[in-house]
Amino acid sequence: MKIEKDEVALVGSWVFDGKQVVEDQISKRIHFLISNYLVKLKTDENGWNTLYKDPTDNRYWELIYPNSEVQGGGPQTLMALSEDEAKLKYSFR
Repeated sequence: MKIEKDEVALVGSWVFDGKQVVEDQISKRIHFLISNYLVKLKTDENGWNTLYKDPTDNRYWELIYPNSEVQGGGPQTLMALSEDEAKLKYSFR
């Protein structure tokens, strides 16, 4: 379950399954990728956003919570960053 070369963002969401609110398949995939595949590099100063690197193609990926007003930060999004963007935001060389 690697990230395809043409993918630039994985946007998770929460859905109501008739009984409760659950993660959709993209959210589950994000959890799998950050737990089993991507290499964690750095967390930003506020502790919410995290930079990862794909060990296959060396692309940078940022895990963010775009709906931070939601309990627990809401569903996660994994977005590709250029090397320059990653270096600027996460202060590394």
